[in-house]
Amino acid sequence: MVFIKNGTIYTMAGEVIENGSILIKEGKIIEVGKDIIAPLDAEIIDAECRIVTPGFIDAHCHLGMWEEGIGFEGSDGNEMTDPVTPHMRAIDGINPMDISFREAYEGGVTTAVTGPGSANVIGGTFTAIKTYGSRIDNMIIKNPIAMKVAFGENPKRVYHGQNKTPMTRMATAAILRDTLFKAKTYLEKKENAEEASKMPDYDIKMEALIPVLKKEIPLKAHAHRADDIFTALRIAKEFDVNITLDHCTEGHLIVDELVKEEKPAIVGPTFGNRSKFELQNKSFDTPKVLTEAGIKVAITTDSPVIPLQHLPLCAGLAHNAGLSEIEAFKAITINPAEIVGLQDRIGSIEVGKDADIVIFDGHPLKDVDCKTYVTIINGEVVYKR
Repeated sequence: MVFIKNGTIYTMAGEVIENGSILIKEGKIIEVGKDIIAPLDAEIIDAECRIVTPGFIDAHCHLGMWEEGIGFEGSDGNEMTDPVTPHMRAIDGINPMDISFREAYEGGVTTAVTGPGSANVIGGTFTAIKTYGSRIDNMIIKNPIAMKVAFGENPKRVYHGQNKTPMTRMATAAILRDTLFKAKTYLEKKENAEEASKMPDYDIKMEALIPVLKKEIPLKAHAHRADDIFTALRIAKEFDVNITLDHCTEGHLIVDELVKEEKPAIVGPTFGNRSKFELQNKSFDTPKVLTEAGIKVAITTDSPVIPLQHLPLCAGLAHNAGLSEIEAFKAITINPAEIVGLQDRIGSIEVGKDADIVIFDGHPLKDVDCKTYVTIINGEVVYKR
């Protein structure tokens, strides 16, 4: 057992608890509040009035798929030979031994939703993992958790360079529609086959898309520009599938329309330069504008674009742009957990949830010199400064 005492606890499930305590047993939170008595056999961590938060969560990144400090040898996020690769699985490309994992949990990020990049129209499946471990199979929270699709400049640029389709936004949309229609037909044939001899021939690409059609996982739509966001929503409606709007860079320009859609937004990466045309309107105002309109917002680093350990810095810059403190915290804790459907396990400090907890020396959103004091994942102290 682990017992944390004397902390200022941001539970993300209610009021901030001053001088609060948390009791952890077998990887789960079993008590939270004041005046909790520490069991005699518990490892005691005195937070000494430090800030205690749930482990931070990035709902869209590529952790472990582009390794630090090397080039092609560690570049495993984009299979740029075919614009349709739904059968690619992030778990087969992630290297959890990469230094970026240690830096992530030392920075307070305990969960990463990671997967393929945006070179392809359909890139493959994302997975949700804890950031501590040496074998990816033992780090998984849910797999698959989403199917990556991409709109805008990236698929155009990649395949224009190969002199093949898609070279336009029209072709990107057409390829996605065509593939989803084929997957729908494939599923119908499987479901209507009364005997094995009438089953369609096995198709690994179509099989990978069945969870999308059954609404077991959403499309995870890379879409920066307003017109690309609308195209993503249009296609999701046509095929009656779930979708999250990832990046949503121009979301603040179309907020009235997005409110009608009732879809969450995973916003970022906002820090850094405008590296391509579709980022010309990126702004730290976006989380504030969307949140105040009632849209559920998570903030992403899009790691390795921004190293994952700087997720609280990104939330802090959104707070500096007007997002309230509590909403900035929510954007890297409970909101991403809810957006990806893992709120029953992570995202807040509540009884029964995974004991993913971070203790900070300062305020992680406001103090640039703030350092992590302790990181706990699944009830285990994985870092102590």
